[in-house]
Amino acid sequence: MADSELQLVARGIRSFPDFPTPGVLFRDITPLLKDPDAFRACISLLVNHLKKTHGGKIDYIAGLDSRGFLFGPSLAQELGLGFVLIRKQGKLPGPTISASYQLEYGKAELEIQKDALEPGQKVVIVDDLLATGGTMRTACDLLNQLRAEVLECVSIVELTSLKGREKLGAVPFFSLLQYE
Repeated sequence: MADSELQLVARGIRSFPDFPTPGVLFRDITPLLKDPDAFRACISLLVNHLKKTHGGKIDYIAGLDSRGFLFGPSLAQELGLGFVLIRKQGKLPGPTISASYQLEYGKAELEIQKDALEPGQKVVIVDDLLATGGTMRTACDLLNQLRAEVLECVSIVELTSLKGREKLGAVPFFSLLQYE
Protein backbone atom coordinates (compact mmCIF):
# COMPACT_ATOMS: atom_id res chain seq x y z
CA MET A 1 0.00 0.00 0.00
CA ALA A 2 2.77 2.46 0.91
CA ASP A 3 4.43 2.04 -2.52
CA SER A 4 1.22 2.89 -4.34
CA GLU A 5 0.66 5.86 -2.02
CA LEU A 6 4.20 7.08 -2.69
CA GLN A 7 3.66 6.74 -6.45
CA LEU A 8 0.48 8.79 -6.11
CA VAL A 9 2.43 11.52 -4.29
CA ALA A 10 5.25 11.43 -6.87
CA ARG A 11 2.77 11.90 -9.71
CA GLY A 12 1.61 15.06 -7.93
CA ILE A 13 5.01 16.75 -8.34
CA ARG A 14 5.82 18.41 -11.65
CA SER A 15 9.00 20.09 -12.86
CA PHE A 16 9.54 23.47 -14.51
CA PRO A 17 12.98 24.05 -16.01
CA ASP A 18 14.58 27.50 -15.71
CA PHE A 19 12.18 28.75 -13.05
CA PRO A 20 12.51 31.11 -11.25
CA THR A 21 15.92 31.64 -12.88
CA PRO A 22 17.87 29.93 -15.67
CA GLY A 23 19.46 26.68 -14.59
CA VAL A 24 16.93 25.95 -11.81
CA LEU A 25 14.58 22.97 -12.09
CA PHE A 26 11.56 23.98 -9.98
CA ARG A 27 9.61 21.16 -8.26
CA ASP A 28 5.97 22.22 -8.14
CA ILE A 29 3.59 20.73 -5.52
CA THR A 30 0.45 22.35 -6.98
CA PRO A 31 -0.84 19.14 -8.65
CA LEU A 32 -0.42 17.30 -5.32
CA LEU A 33 -2.60 19.89 -3.61
CA LYS A 34 -5.25 19.71 -6.35
CA ASP A 35 -5.62 15.93 -6.06
CA PRO A 36 -7.37 14.92 -2.80
CA ASP A 37 -6.21 11.29 -3.11
CA ALA A 38 -2.57 12.30 -3.60
CA PHE A 39 -2.73 14.83 -0.74
CA ARG A 40 -4.34 12.25 1.54
CA ALA A 41 -1.62 9.74 0.61
CA CYS A 42 1.05 12.33 1.37
CA ILE A 43 -0.34 13.02 4.84
CA SER A 44 -0.86 9.31 5.47
CA LEU A 45 2.76 8.47 4.62
CA LEU A 46 4.08 11.23 6.87
CA VAL A 47 1.76 10.23 9.72
CA ASN A 48 2.84 6.58 9.44
CA HIS A 49 6.51 7.58 9.46
CA LEU A 50 6.10 9.82 12.51
CA LYS A 51 4.06 7.23 14.44
CA LYS A 52 6.63 4.53 13.68
CA THR A 53 9.59 6.76 14.52
CA HIS A 54 8.29 8.70 17.53
CA GLY A 55 5.17 6.90 18.74
CA GLY A 56 3.21 9.26 20.97
CA LYS A 57 6.20 11.38 21.95
CA ILE A 58 5.46 14.41 19.72
CA ASP A 59 3.79 17.43 21.36
CA TYR A 60 3.44 19.75 18.33
CA ILE A 61 3.92 20.05 14.60
CA ALA A 62 5.58 23.31 13.51
CA GLY A 63 5.09 24.52 9.95
CA LEU A 64 7.37 26.81 7.98
CA ASP A 65 5.98 29.87 6.22
CA SER A 66 4.31 29.36 3.88
CA ARG A 67 4.03 25.93 2.27
CA GLY A 68 4.63 24.15 5.56
CA PHE A 69 1.24 25.62 6.48
CA LEU A 70 -0.37 23.54 3.73
CA PHE A 71 0.80 20.21 5.17
CA GLY A 72 1.36 20.90 8.87
CA PRO A 73 -2.23 21.38 10.06
CA SER A 74 -3.46 18.20 8.33
CA LEU A 75 -0.50 16.27 9.73
CA ALA A 76 -1.14 17.65 13.23
CA GLN A 77 -4.86 16.86 12.98
CA GLU A 78 -4.21 13.25 11.98
CA LEU A 79 -1.78 12.85 14.88
CA GLY A 80 -4.13 14.54 17.38
CA LEU A 81 -1.64 17.36 17.96
CA GLY A 82 -1.58 21.13 17.88
CA PHE A 83 0.12 23.16 15.15
CA VAL A 84 2.44 26.14 15.62
CA LEU A 85 3.47 28.73 13.05
CA ILE A 86 7.02 29.70 12.14
CA ARG A 87 6.60 32.83 10.05
CA LYS A 88 8.62 35.29 8.06
CA GLN A 89 9.54 38.46 9.92
CA GLY A 90 6.73 40.86 10.80
CA LYS A 91 3.82 38.46 10.24
CA LEU A 92 2.98 37.44 13.82
CA PRO A 93 1.25 39.58 16.47
CA GLY A 94 2.43 39.84 20.05
CA PRO A 95 5.87 39.17 21.49
CA THR A 96 8.06 37.08 19.19
CA ILE A 97 11.60 35.80 19.00
CA SER A 98 13.51 35.67 15.74
CA ALA A 99 16.47 34.06 14.05
CA SER A 100 18.12 35.17 10.83
CA TYR A 101 19.72 33.27 7.99
CA GLN A 102 21.60 34.04 4.80
CA LEU A 103 20.03 33.94 1.36
CA GLU A 104 21.81 34.08 -1.98
CA TYR A 105 20.83 37.73 -2.21
CA GLY A 106 20.83 38.87 1.42
CA LYS A 107 19.39 37.98 4.80
CA ALA A 108 15.98 36.79 6.00
CA GLU A 109 14.40 36.22 9.40
CA LEU A 110 11.96 33.73 10.84
CA GLU A 111 9.82 34.38 13.91
CA ILE A 112 7.72 32.46 16.38
CA GLN A 113 5.53 33.77 19.19
CA LYS A 114 7.31 33.62 22.54
CA ASP A 115 4.48 31.62 24.10
CA ALA A 116 4.10 29.13 21.23
CA LEU A 117 5.96 26.37 23.06
CA GLU A 118 7.08 25.52 26.57
CA PRO A 119 10.62 24.37 27.40
CA GLY A 120 11.04 20.65 26.82
CA GLN A 121 8.11 20.25 24.45
CA LYS A 122 8.87 17.92 21.54
CA VAL A 123 8.32 19.25 18.03
CA VAL A 124 8.50 18.04 14.43
CA ILE A 125 9.09 20.72 11.79
CA VAL A 126 7.42 20.34 8.38
CA ASP A 127 7.92 22.10 5.05
CA ASP A 128 7.16 21.20 1.46
CA LEU A 129 10.77 21.05 0.26
CA LEU A 130 14.32 20.90 1.59
CA ALA A 131 16.87 22.58 -0.69
CA THR A 132 19.96 24.19 0.86
CA GLY A 133 18.65 23.67 4.41
CA GLY A 134 19.03 27.28 5.55
CA THR A 135 15.39 27.85 6.42
CA MET A 136 14.98 24.49 8.16
CA ARG A 137 18.21 25.00 10.15
CA THR A 138 17.03 28.45 11.23
CA ALA A 139 13.68 26.99 12.33
CA CYS A 140 15.57 24.48 14.49
CA ASP A 141 17.61 27.32 16.01
CA LEU A 142 14.43 29.27 16.70
CA LEU A 143 12.82 26.35 18.53
CA ASN A 144 16.05 25.81 20.47
CA GLN A 145 15.77 29.43 21.68
CA LEU A 146 12.42 28.43 23.22
CA ARG A 147 14.18 25.36 24.70
CA ALA A 148 11.85 23.05 22.77
CA GLU A 149 13.24 19.75 21.50
CA VAL A 150 13.25 19.27 17.73
CA LEU A 151 12.64 15.55 17.24
CA GLU A 152 12.83 15.61 13.45
CA CYS A 153 12.38 17.72 10.33
CA VAL A 154 10.25 16.37 7.47
CA SER A 155 9.44 17.48 3.95
CA ILE A 156 7.63 16.16 0.93
CA VAL A 157 10.52 16.80 -1.49
CA GLU A 158 14.28 16.84 -0.93
CA LEU A 159 16.77 18.20 -3.48
CA THR A 160 19.69 15.93 -2.54
CA SER A 161 22.32 17.65 -4.71
CA LEU A 162 22.01 20.79 -2.53
CA LYS A 163 22.92 18.80 0.61
CA GLY A 164 20.42 20.60 2.83
CA ARG A 165 20.20 17.76 5.33
CA GLU A 166 23.87 18.34 6.20
CA LYS A 167 22.97 21.78 7.60
CA LEU A 168 20.61 20.11 10.06
CA GLY A 169 23.51 18.47 11.88
CA ALA A 170 22.27 15.93 14.40
CA VAL A 171 18.57 16.68 13.81
CA PRO A 172 17.01 13.70 12.00
CA PHE A 173 15.48 14.43 8.60
CA PHE A 174 12.92 12.53 6.49
CA SER A 175 11.55 13.21 3.02
CA LEU A 176 9.02 11.32 0.95
CA LEU A 177 10.64 12.08 -2.43
CA GLN A 178 14.26 12.76 -3.33
CA TYR A 179 15.47 14.44 -6.51
CA GLU A 180 18.99 15.43 -7.60
